Amino acid sequence: MYDVAIIGAGPGGIFSAYELTKERYDLKIVVLESGNPLAKRKCPIDGEKIKSCIGCKTCAIMNGFGGAGAFSDGKYNITNEFGGTLHEYIGEKKATELMEYVDKINLEMGGEGTKLYTTANSKIKTLCLQNGLHLLEASVRHLGTDINYVVLENMFKVLEDKVEFRFLTPAQSVEKIDGGYKIVTPDGEICAEKCIISAGRSGSKWMESVCRDMEIPTTSNRVDIGVRVELPMEIFAHLTDELYESKIVYRTETYEDLVRTFCMNPKGAVVNENTNGIVTVNGHSYEDPAKQTKNTNFALLVSKHFSYPFKDSNEYGESIARLSNMLGGGVMVQRFGDLIRGKRSTEKRLAECTVRPTLNATPGDLSLVIPKRILDSIIEMVYRLDKIAPGTTNDDTLLYGVEVKFYNMEVEIDKNLETRHKGLFVIGDCSGITHSLSHASASGVCVARHILEQK
Repeated sequence: MYDVAIIGAGPGGIFSAYELTKERYDLKIVVLESGNPLAKRKCPIDGEKIKSCIGCKTCAIMNGFGGAGAFSDGKYNITNEFGGTLHEYIGEKKATELMEYVDKINLEMGGEGTKLYTTANSKIKTLCLQNGLHLLEASVRHLGTDINYVVLENMFKVLEDKVEFRFLTPAQSVEKIDGGYKIVTPDGEICAEKCIISAGRSGSKWMESVCRDMEIPTTSNRVDIGVRVELPMEIFAHLTDELYESKIVYRTETYEDLVRTFCMNPKGAVVNENTNGIVTVNGHSYEDPAKQTKNTNFALLVSKHFSYPFKDSNEYGESIARLSNMLGGGVMVQRFGDLIRGKRSTEKRLAECTVRPTLNATPGDLSLVIPKRILDSIIEMVYRLDKIAPGTTNDDTLLYGVEVKFYNMEVEIDKNLETRHKGLFVIGDCSGITHSLSHASASGVCVARHILEQK
């Protein structure tokens, strides 16, 4: 019988384990992770022999120590304006303090010297407002993919002698028993007095089954569908030099839909991402100048919420991604000029393109994949961004599709992030209330402190 079992070694699980063991060396803690240790997380795509996703049994990009954020560009947004609704459960002041605490630990673990950007008093905010755009306020710590990896390495070194890690050990089910919880895995059963579920965004389907089996109420959530834009870094340099990450929201004139920029990567690279066997697109950036590119990439996403009778927003997003995979064999790429003219991009047009793609994607026609309303909103947003970053609408601007951000059904939890079953906590992105590295990490600290208060 363990004191605490943590399901998932993403940011939420890692910070739960860190906070629990910081002062209490007597706690018996086990962490179950479906993926590999950090050092063994290697995607086979090398750009030469293997150029696209081959559907590994466990995706090295999405699963393993560090979670899906391990190979992200390491952006920790300290804000309650986006990244989740954690503040609605624990209060805005506490949420901010926890995110600032997470930032402090990241600096101690190897992130010292990285820059903290802020939108405070930014002239860019005025520029956006003058053009019908809204710049969300935040402080952004950018670690970069390389420094983020170092921070995770150091976190593991701190934890490996205090916590029992079981890698390649996915939790199959969770059951309430006398005195705690039983977790079934392919290697047998594990029992613990308290259980923290931090299965990440990729664990959303599994989380739904747990909630169904344990009769934990959930509410429907959203799915974000869009594209990843890639263009010369000079076009957005005046934004990224000052803000690095600019979260810009626009309400379209045609449908009054909200479109937002997301995950901006100056001098970064576009990458594949495998979620539940479906290949989608994402982006990375690096602090190391040797790894930087001449391009900047960012996502343009349209949020879709569904009401009765349709409930499965994730399935809707997956169906669109599957269509892209079917037509393109994976991620599809199209020149903006081709999209506007109703032409399919070809290998020949891409070879002549002035923007050199950083991902080997299949040239195609995104209008055959993305629903008209969503694509119309994305195109309208591109033209609007051109007003604050002239050159965005160049013919050679590249659009990769599809990018889908899946969100778990929102799990019913209280102010301590505890379910109706005492001792069972749900944190991070699988809870449906956090959507970022900083919020997920903060939720882990929050639960750990609550458990320590009870011990």
